[in-house]
Amino acid sequence: MTTFHRPRDIPQILLSVLFLGLIIVACLWIVQPFILGFAWASTIVIATWPVLIRLQRLLFGKRALAVLVMTLLLFLLFVIPIALLINSLVDGSVPLVHAITSGELTPPDLQWLNSVPLIGAKLYGAWHGLLDMGGAAIMMKVKPYIGTTTSWFVGQAAHIGRFMLHCGLMLLFSALLYWQGEKVAWGVRYFATRLAAKRGDAAVLLAGQAIRAVALGVVVTALVQAVLGGIGLAISGVPYATLLTVVMIFSCLVQLGPLIVLVPSIIWLYWTGDTTWGTVLLVWSCVVGTMDNFIRPMLIRMGADLPMILIISGVIGGLIAFGMIGLFIGPVLLAVTWRLFDTWMREVPPPSDNPDEVLEELETLESDHNPPSK
Repeated sequence: MTTFHRPRDIPQILLSVLFLGLIIVACLWIVQPFILGFAWASTIVIATWPVLIRLQRLLFGKRALAVLVMTLLLFLLFVIPIALLINSLVDGSVPLVHAITSGELTPPDLQWLNSVPLIGAKLYGAWHGLLDMGGAAIMMKVKPYIGTTTSWFVGQAAHIGRFMLHCGLMLLFSALLYWQGEKVAWGVRYFATRLAAKRGDAAVLLAGQAIRAVALGVVVTALVQAVLGGIGLAISGVPYATLLTVVMIFSCLVQLGPLIVLVPSIIWLYWTGDTTWGTVLLVWSCVVGTMDNFIRPMLIRMGADLPMILIISGVIGGLIAFGMIGLFIGPVLLAVTWRLFDTWMREVPPPSDNPDEVLEELETLESDHNPPSK
């Protein structure tokens, strides 16, 4: 009996794919305003899920109480400090912008150079020689660029309404994910398994490890260093301590460390003659500047050893692409992609360094594909 196969209906297949594509694009268009807030909330929930489980045990197994406490903690740890930091950044930058635009900013005298042993007098003379030869003119040429850069940072920080909206969405989505975390995780793993079987499920687990590693090892370390450095600045009497703390958060996130702010502050204290607090801040800076060497390995327990260039690229690229939220989302996206790509590469044995073994394997493959004829 002859079996006739029905020919494929190519137009039907193309129209079905086109219809599904339109549905996906329409759905993404609708949820586009919520994507950043949901991604931020997902990162926080994945990183802090063990804390929720432990808190639920302490609260007699009540998930509702644990979710309420975690949401309040997120509000206290994220929304209030970020709002205060942005407000301080805007308020503290206004006098600086006014000084730059009004011409009040002039090169300093640097009288303290005379106290440097052996070469102090020469340095002081060279500095004033530079000023006499046109230091003021150089400053006038630099001012427009300084003013433009400062205005750009102030403009980025001025989008408080949009950023706080994302913070509100982050809190809402975090509460929902805390409440239904097991169901959401099961749905994601089921969908990944439907796409790529066991490999898809393993990819989801690796992505969770990478997210937790970045959130704890990079973001938390940066916040701890910046906050402790800011406390040292405030106690030492350095002006604009809150504004400098914001700068330290940025520098710690891009892996430059807090010393890029603390060292000039120490120099300023010695320059103004406050040697006591300068010495205190110097000792405190030595502690804060080196604490990431033992905090980061302690926090990264999942073995996600991420390249430094990956973190820097994720932070800078995320900041440019998504704004301040990109500081958290950027390195997470690159870390997840890196872990999945690295795992995919390691599914096969590494190439051999022995040319004879490579040729032998090649001959074996050729013999398998071309069996001898009888």
